[in-house]
Amino acid sequence: MGLKSNLVLVLAAALAVLLFVATVWLWPKLAGRNWRAVLGRIGLLAATQVMVFASVGLAANRSFEFYASWADLFGQEQEMGVVVDHDKAGGANGSVKVVGTQAVTNVTGGSKPTVGGQIQKIDVVGKDSDIRSPAYVYLPPEYFKDKDRQFPAAVVITGYPGTAENLLNGLRYPATAHNQAKQGKMQPMILVMLRPTVAPPRDTECVDVPNGPQTETFFARDLPAAISDHYRVGTKPENWGVIGNSTGGYCALKIAMKHPDKFAAGAGLSANYRAPIDDTTGDLFQGDKKVEQRADLLWLLDHEPAPKVALLTTSSKQGEGNLKETEQFIDKVKSPTRVSSIILDSGGHNFNTWRREIPPALVWLSDKVSAK
Repeated sequence: MGLKSNLVLVLAAALAVLLFVATVWLWPKLAGRNWRAVLGRIGLLAATQVMVFASVGLAANRSFEFYASWADLFGQEQEMGVVVDHDKAGGANGSVKVVGTQAVTNVTGGSKPTVGGQIQKIDVVGKDSDIRSPAYVYLPPEYFKDKDRQFPAAVVITGYPGTAENLLNGLRYPATAHNQAKQGKMQPMILVMLRPTVAPPRDTECVDVPNGPQTETFFARDLPAAISDHYRVGTKPENWGVIGNSTGGYCALKIAMKHPDKFAAGAGLSANYRAPIDDTTGDLFQGDKKVEQRADLLWLLDHEPAPKVALLTTSSKQGEGNLKETEQFIDKVKSPTRVSSIILDSGGHNFNTWRREIPPALVWLSDKVSAK
């Protein structure tokens, strides 16, 4: 039984209720002061508390997608490491291999590709970065209705150490894009969804690490090129956008700012504005001051020519720690860069907040990209 299954949650809640009833029922019999009675009371109270907390934790995990599986909960990586293709067998622009398909959930008629679209699980091999990563691709229903039609696309990046599945289930990107397009609020778009951890378990913050993983190259160049080779997406910057939350938001803004020749727009939800150095990242810069400076988005705005790109950043007046830097970021933007923002009255660094920001952010992104 999976960590997020309904059965596990129901069993945990039922056991918590049964233990509570048992505690009430047996309490008179355990009212004595001998060691057996004391241990009995402690045992019942402890067991009841554990199951109550387990039920609440399971319910919260289903809502916010903190952990995708039991292995994820207990810190066991599902990917066994990075596979490097040195022979460039993927072709001129890398390669995409479809390894599975699934229906779009939370959409009426989602089981039919021509009605709900389709989610394809893929393996991507980067030509220049030599990085291979799993990802999910959402194809809108129009992709299956008109075999000649071209589409704009957006790279969607979750936070660290999140899983790509969070983008499907917890943040509901495919269902949101489908519903927004059906209501005429945005154009149909292809979404390429993955986590920033392409060199697990290391958090590379989408940095080209000197003598290490070339993560920025993978996201900014290899991934769009490979997707354009496999799907009906153009290769011009106006064909591409990028969006993400938390670490993924930092990646999205940085990629758009540093690669306006590849992306027309970038949206960072609750984004950081510089790459941290901690136990999860290791030494990202290897003493290279230039690499470190160019990983600081506020430094880029102060010291490098303004790129012709559209940016969206989000924060909250209460509950979000990046508000001050978000305001600084907005103030520093100069033409021809364009900047927009979503500032909520309150909202934390969590899925509930991002689900309030994703619909308008996708509409914004759709206005900045085109299929041709």
